[in-house]
Amino acid sequence: MSKRVVVCGDDFGMNADVDEGMIALAGMGRVSAVSCLTLGPTFAANAPRLAALDVDIGLHLNLSETLRAGAEPMPALGALILKAYAGLLDAAWVEAQLVRQFDAFEAAFGRAPDYVDGHQHVHQLPGIRQRLLALMARRYGTQAGVQTPWLRQTAPGMQCGMPLKESVKARVIGALGASALAREARSCGLRTNRRLLGVYAFDGGRRRYAHFLQTWLFNAREGDLVMCHPALGSERGSAMARQRRAEFDVLADPKLGEWLRANGVSITRLALTHADPVLPVAARAIPA
Repeated sequence: MSKRVVVCGDDFGMNADVDEGMIALAGMGRVSAVSCLTLGPTFAANAPRLAALDVDIGLHLNLSETLRAGAEPMPALGALILKAYAGLLDAAWVEAQLVRQFDAFEAAFGRAPDYVDGHQHVHQLPGIRQRLLALMARRYGTQAGVQTPWLRQTAPGMQCGMPLKESVKARVIGALGASALAREARSCGLRTNRRLLGVYAFDGGRRRYAHFLQTWLFNAREGDLVMCHPALGSERGSAMARQRRAEFDVLADPKLGEWLRANGVSITRLALTHADPVLPVAARAIPA
């Protein structure tokens, strides 16, 4: 039996190149979850096209990046982390941001998100995750027939074969709140992925990303999630835009089907059958 793994594309709504790349890969069955920046400049226009696809659609909470000109400036990630761990976050500001972004998701799709995660993983920070869980309980906890969203947790997956720099980054992300988020989600009866793969320095072009993706597939276990940031666009753009295009090209390559088969992996919507989950759901496998 193959290992069922979620491949999750982040940042839908950031710009047209990201949206087009994500829609294309979802249509090909190369991503099974798409995380949406609901206050992003292209989100509202492209959400209907995403809604027609067979993927989990999630809310990618953003508290650390200003997405459009004239919008309320967001704090830098480092400052946000320091304030979170010092207990200095403005509770009213956090609550208002969460409500606004959930409202925008529901306005676009007419329903709750399938899952919730965070841009730069901010959803797991202290002072944010507690308010997120409380908001989800208020909105979805008692509605008949409404499936409560699952949460993306960041505990690092196996790092066998990954360079030290990438392994350290994955562990630092997990250390910023993965265990607390998993514990508190479990106490609320919420599902999560098993572990997170896909963390790297976001550089190196196609060849390096292809090597990393094969390594993540080798390391993947049932219920893990591979995070990615693909986009269609010019290869002559910024370094970040070029790396997003490199991710798209690797994920769209027919060779990915061979890598999936070689590692016994199938890309699915959330399928948790390991020891940790609550309320497991059946997976809909996506062909390689």
